[in-house]
Amino acid sequence: MKKILTFLVAVLATATMAHAQFGIIGGWTTSNTSINTKDFKENFKGLDNFHAGIAYHAKLPLGFAVQPELTYEMKGAKFSSDQNFVAGLLSTKSHGVELGVGVQWGVDLLVARPFIVAEPYIGYVFKSNEQYSVGTSTLQVDPLEVSKFLNDAKNKLEYGISLGAGVDIVRHIQISVKWFKNLGPLYNEGMFNANSIYANVAAAYKDTKNYQGIKVTLGIFF
Repeated sequence: MKKILTFLVAVLATATMAHAQFGIIGGWTTSNTSINTKDFKENFKGLDNFHAGIAYHAKLPLGFAVQPELTYEMKGAKFSSDQNFVAGLLSTKSHGVELGVGVQWGVDLLVARPFIVAEPYIGYVFKSNEQYSVGTSTLQVDPLEVSKFLNDAKNKLEYGISLGAGVDIVRHIQISVKWFKNLGPLYNEGMFNANSIYANVAAAYKDTKNYQGIKVTLGIFF
């Protein structure tokens, strides 16, 4: 039995290597988020960002393929509020690296291979940019201090799932469209202290949901 399993693993590995390709990928990202509090309107607007990186595509039996990707990701959103006590605008942006492992299933039509894909991913935010500006407000806050506070509270660890579809063309060009969802809150709830002088701002933003959006990706494989 052990010899049979060893043989099958060796065959699978050989088949995978024989149909493996490295590639470069990149494209357009639009993302948004939302806020869950009665004091703010859900009025986040997506920002146009981008992603780029490298990929490894390996074919498996029965129409399946696995495609790990290591990418630089830029995600962000804008939120505007006309609430009297905190009227203003928040722009949030994250720069990070992500490792995703896409599992594809498709049909090989020789010149093209349409497929569907599910891709769990994990990432790390190495730079964030929170810009808060105050309009007409009854709450006296320093926008720069609030921006710094939110920047410090930003979660650095990202994880989530992407779902989508795409097509491989003549085995060297890949086009895909994926919806992604970061799981977990955008900000670290432990950073929000009720005794903070920005308690009202903190309370408003602590329930902010994480980024979600659409990625359109072009890949060139060799």
